[in-house]
Amino acid sequence: MDLDVFVTAHRAEWDRLEELLRRRRRLTGAEADELVALYQRTSTHLSLVQSSAPDPALTGTLTSLVARARSAVTGTRRATWRDMGRFLAAGFPAAVYRARHWWIPTALLSTLVAVLIGWWIGAHPEVRSAIAAPEQLREMTRPGGQYETYYSSHPAASFAAQVWTNNAQAAAICLIFGAFLGLPVLWVLWQNMLNIGIGIGLMASAGRLDTFLGLILPHGLLELTAVFVAAGTGLRLGWTVVDPGPRSRRRALAEEGRAAIGMALGLALVLFVSGVIEGFVTPSGLPTWGRIAIGVAAELAFLAYVYVLGGRAARAGEVGDVDAEDRSSEAPAAA
Repeated sequence: MDLDVFVTAHRAEWDRLEELLRRRRRLTGAEADELVALYQRTSTHLSLVQSSAPDPALTGTLTSLVARARSAVTGTRRATWRDMGRFLAAGFPAAVYRARHWWIPTALLSTLVAVLIGWWIGAHPEVRSAIAAPEQLREMTRPGGQYETYYSSHPAASFAAQVWTNNAQAAAICLIFGAFLGLPVLWVLWQNMLNIGIGIGLMASAGRLDTFLGLILPHGLLELTAVFVAAGTGLRLGWTVVDPGPRSRRRALAEEGRAAIGMALGLALVLFVSGVIEGFVTPSGLPTWGRIAIGVAAELAFLAYVYVLGGRAARAGEVGDVDAEDRSSEAPAAA
């Protein structure tokens, strides 16, 4: 495409759109229709320039013009409580449901890794001695030791807030940096599974695996599920870079990235619930079966939320993306 000829051919349309935007509050009906038509035409021009002759100056000018025209045509839209309700009732669970083919295998493989690490540590005294001195290991695993007092070492409210912050950061790393081919996601998963595997191995070697599971299961079921969902979504985002499918790579990343950001907000709420359980239920005086029952109930409630509400919304076409009117305009591009 000859850029100079293209600019000469369409400059008058852009100038006319600029003029209409300057006095958009005083337009006649015919002029309003003309503004809409020029906005659509200029959007197409911008797409053609970006795909065929990407000139930075012209692209910047047309991008600004299209954005202003879009605002004039569609008006300003503000988020409402209804949007939040729709997101929690349909958008978020549908996004988690759609990503199930990624996070369920991630959960199964990660759990297997943690179990194998725990078996390796529990079955090999030389591995345990490389972790810490025997006296330190006894201090960690004895009744009333560090593994048990960890959950009651701080006031419940501040401990819950700290746990929520740490877990939310881990989930955010998975979701935001998943586009880097998923490598940060694998690092987060490895760190989490390594810590759990060490705990399993050390407590099993001390004959106290039941105590360890009684401490970790009440909050860990929901907490780890949230981490696995974030990790699976991050891995899917990383795979989108490699294979965007029938969509353009730019469009695929935009769509999956917006869904991932929305999922981060939803998972923050899930992790808040698990943090409350870890801060108030895990160190409580409830019997072990009672604490585990609360954790299982929270996990089943989340899975039902995803598979019932999310499955229904996904089958209705919900993908967890923002509404169509809030997305960037998709104009046809030259082949």
